[in-house]
Amino acid sequence: MPGSVIIVTGPPGAGKSTTAAALAAGLARSVHLHTDDFWAYIVSGGVAPYLPEADAQNRTVVEATAGTAFAYAGGGFDVVVDGVVGPWMLDHYLRAAMSRPDTDLHYVVLRPGRQEALARAQGRMAPEALVDEGPILSMWDQFADLGDLETHVIDTTAHTPAGTLSAVTAAVRGGRFRLRTGG
Repeated sequence: MPGSVIIVTGPPGAGKSTTAAALAAGLARSVHLHTDDFWAYIVSGGVAPYLPEADAQNRTVVEATAGTAFAYAGGGFDVVVDGVVGPWMLDHYLRAAMSRPDTDLHYVVLRPGRQEALARAQGRMAPEALVDEGPILSMWDQFADLGDLETHVIDTTAHTPAGTLSAVTAAVRGGRFRLRTGG
């Protein structure tokens, strides 16, 4: 029986990685697909993914993450994709989903308030963490108005990590953020 693909996305500081790891850990058979790792695989010639000139590179990386997610799902794993996957990159996941028509695809956008996202992102201690205000706020702005996908947003401004996990779990179980239903 195939698994599902659950994209947990949003701007830096939204709580994606914390939530995705906990969500995956609570599933019976799961994969936490941390998309930042895919950018780290580029060892030469990479461009910071938030720069405009990184578009072709970013599309390649997202295509790789989408293919990987659906390959795991085809093997029966529920895959929690953790990364910045804006609506402008969803086409890669929707194309990959065509190869697995029996797999559900969920799209969950975590979005704290702009200043809260900035404070959380700048409060990270990891040496590779993005803490520069410009790119953080630029990415937040890209998630500010999602049009038809605005219904896929959870405001995490006042949430604890446990509160965010609870909201995401309930929404996924209820099918609230399903983009496509598998066979």
